[in-house]
Amino acid sequence: MTVSGNEVAASEQTERTLLGSVMELRHMREFGVLVALLLVGALISLATPYFLTTNNLMGVFRAFSLTAIMSIGMVMVIITGGIDLSVGSAMGLASLVTALTFGAGYSTAAAIAAGLGTGLAFGLFNGLLITAIGLPPFIATLGSLSIGRGMMYMITHGVPVTPETPEIFSVIGQGYVGPVPVPVIIMVALMIIFAIVMRRTRFGRHVYATGGNEYAARLSGVKVNRIKLAVYVLSSTIASLAGVIGFSRYLSAEPASGFGSELDVIAAAAIGGASLAGGIGSVTGAVIGAALVGVIANGVVLLNINTYAQQAITGGVILIAVSLDVLRNRYTGGNG
Repeated sequence: MTVSGNEVAASEQTERTLLGSVMELRHMREFGVLVALLLVGALISLATPYFLTTNNLMGVFRAFSLTAIMSIGMVMVIITGGIDLSVGSAMGLASLVTALTFGAGYSTAAAIAAGLGTGLAFGLFNGLLITAIGLPPFIATLGSLSIGRGMMYMITHGVPVTPETPEIFSVIGQGYVGPVPVPVIIMVALMIIFAIVMRRTRFGRHVYATGGNEYAARLSGVKVNRIKLAVYVLSSTIASLAGVIGFSRYLSAEPASGFGSELDVIAAAAIGGASLAGGIGSVTGAVIGAALVGVIANGVVLLNINTYAQQAITGGVILIAVSLDVLRNRYTGGNG
């Protein structure tokens, strides 16, 4: 059997294309955390045969899906140079409002709308504090975090709210499409949508411009305050969606729902390559960062490691990720 010159040339062209794709991947900020995710997964799978089972993997995906969903909104805020400490409260308050709306006898559509509307109002409040009054994002969102948490305890008096809900509502948090949990499908859909928005639309370019150099962005005609307001509204609204999904899964709105989740969400974005200085980051990277934290948590359980060590391990991963980002910027002149 002989091989023609055209076939050889086509084979060489394919090899060059694949090599070029690999080299291009190496320069992506998400590449490092993706490699870390694969390595951690490989190590855990070598240590226990249960990790790579379908049931376990789908359980891992569902477990980190809410953190990943919230990290999509958070990374947009971080890219503008801000921070949103209130996503946990937005998530919990949206869950509570959804439960109360069901308890008042309203329909599934009305309950979901009420939950999402709560998040939208929360984000609008944060955005106006930052853009209209000029409060630093850390202070503004720290204050709204406390307000939201206090409102939850005042409304519930520390008692979970467990109303009657239609069976169809539970599909959002408990349902499956084949072996894949519905929250995972929602996570993937949001990741694709917002990855396209950030990479292919004028809004996305303006978000990066605002975080990269706010003064230059203003001179270029970017409505910086509108962009900031928009990303805080998106962050809280997406967090409220996570709250609705969480309530659908457990069918109970806990007073402490979402407590401390803002740290996991910020960690996911930072591990995924977002620079806390602004201007750098991606939706895909944030979701991969959430996946890495979720896989580590699952490995801790499967390997019977003291669960208290999980926070220490996650903290170490955050420090390594941010340190690598600082070193990368130092040696590439901030152009990485």
